[in-house]
Amino acid sequence: MSEWNKLIPKPRSVFLRVKCQKCGNEQLLFSNTVNTITCNVCGITLAEPSGGRAKINGEVLSVLE
Repeated sequence: MSEWNKLIPKPRSVFLRVKCQKCGNEQLLFSNTVNTITCNVCGITLAEPSGGRAKINGEVLSVLE
């Protein structure tokens, strides 16, 4: 392990691919969002900020690191 890996920690936040429960649309979201995220197709709320990790209101399909 190099010295740089010890000095720079890996971030805890990730991008998520989330599927809307109402219309089935898939969107990429940030796990620690500070804004309310709505579906681009039907307008239902997909994620709400909660101080740390966002509250996800859809189905998480994958985690992108």
